[in-house]
Amino acid sequence: MTKVDFYILPSADPSARLDFACKLSEKAWRMGHRIYLHCSDAAQRDDLDARLWRFKGESFVPHGLAESEPDGLIVLGIGEDPGPHSDLLVNLDLKVPAFAQRFARVAEVVVEDPVIRQAARESFRFYREQGYPLQDHRLQRF
Repeated sequence: MTKVDFYILPSADPSARLDFACKLSEKAWRMGHRIYLHCSDAAQRDDLDARLWRFKGESFVPHGLAESEPDGLIVLGIGEDPGPHSDLLVNLDLKVPAFAQRFARVAEVVVEDPVIRQAARESFRFYREQGYPLQDHRLQRF
């Protein structure tokens, strides 16, 4: 069954979610995981794409867009089809994607912004009602 982790960041800035997604993706990739970053829209995906290129000057995090590199190690996508991915889903949308259950792990990234926190509460409730194992990580720094 899919394991769901909620990463709760000590920031009210919605862009902190993207910075953390970069860090989490790099760590997971170095551990041998394949990552699908599910974005809410094209603007968020473009922002995340730019952040992945510049987030760490001394390292390279290989990634691509779902349309051009569906089989990539780290893929940024929008819409209802994560392609062949089923390892780690980093959900940056405000709702649980219909395909979440096909992944071994799901990471939900939460900040103190009221809209994002409310969406996270609804997602948590949904996952709990479906019986998913849940874990929350309250980060002091990231």
